[in-house]
Amino acid sequence: MPAAEPLWYGLPMARLLRLFIGALSFAYLIVVLNVVQAASFVLLPISRRAVRRINRWCARSIWGMWVLMAERQNRIEVRVTGDAILPRENALVLANHQSMTDVLLLLCLGWRARRLGDMKWFVKRVVQYVPGPGVGMWLLDCLFVDRDWLKDKANIDKLFRKYKAESIPLFLVSFLEGTRLTPKKLAAAQAFAKERGQYVPQHTLVPRTKGFVFTATGLRDHLDAVYDVTIGYDGERPPSLFACFAGDVDRLDLHVRRFAADSLPTGDDALATWAIDRFREKDALLAARRQTGSFPGPNLGGRITVKEWLTSEAVLPAWSEAPPSQSEGGRGGESTATTSSSTTTVPADA
Repeated sequence: MPAAEPLWYGLPMARLLRLFIGALSFAYLIVVLNVVQAASFVLLPISRRAVRRINRWCARSIWGMWVLMAERQNRIEVRVTGDAILPRENALVLANHQSMTDVLLLLCLGWRARRLGDMKWFVKRVVQYVPGPGVGMWLLDCLFVDRDWLKDKANIDKLFRKYKAESIPLFLVSFLEGTRLTPKKLAAAQAFAKERGQYVPQHTLVPRTKGFVFTATGLRDHLDAVYDVTIGYDGERPPSLFACFAGDVDRLDLHVRRFAADSLPTGDDALATWAIDRFREKDALLAARRQTGSFPGPNLGGRITVKEWLTSEAVLPAWSEAPPSQSEGGRGGESTATTSSSTTTVPADA
């Protein structure tokens, strides 16, 4: 059953305290972690592996803190449905994009995949210059793009070659729509789809397939899986990150479909069609969620713990194999654990 909400939780001072703790976390990122990350590059001529381990620790430290703040401190129920999430896979994550809150939800997914410290992102170039997150993501070898394919292609290929040459673990997030969903952008996407005789989306934008084709081809022999992730929110507008940090959000939903990397088609046209088909399915899932209030299937696993955060991801069990004591609901409702039959793992580092 869902845990009872303490009487003090809704008090204005409690909300201010949650926001203050959130602000402190960003100060910790900028003042402590970014400095540690920058200092780690002194070791680059000696040991690239040591530099990666330090930066992975920094990423997991702050991202894990934000996940704990969301799910434990702020009592958000993160409901994950769909396919089992296998631990420590090198994966490409394809998600629809509606809000910056998507990022927080994908951090929650990275925690469950035991890949939180190995998350990498395709992000707009301007984010690189944001103090805190931008600097940290640059030091983590994330992919900054200008939305100019001729310019981006060389930079992306360079990083892909580095990932493979150094056997770098990754959980790479790509928003194929290229931007957040808004009514204006949806109308433009619908007009674009009609002109080309494609399906007309109602809840997503048309995916940009060129980058996906290049990624799926360039990293095919480095990836174990592609995770097709559909993010759903209650209400007409997605909640803001501010609302999440303030504790004003009850529930966030993710639906996951896992595709083995070697099951993807070959050839540019076939891969582009595959990506478009996945977004057509996302659109249908989001339409059905509007009617039913949830994605299909039981919740995978239970609640996260501080103990997990303090334990190396290399030794954590699969999320569906978490101890029963973790299976407590948040404010939004009950949580039902399911068990995966697979215990295959991939080494946490190279």
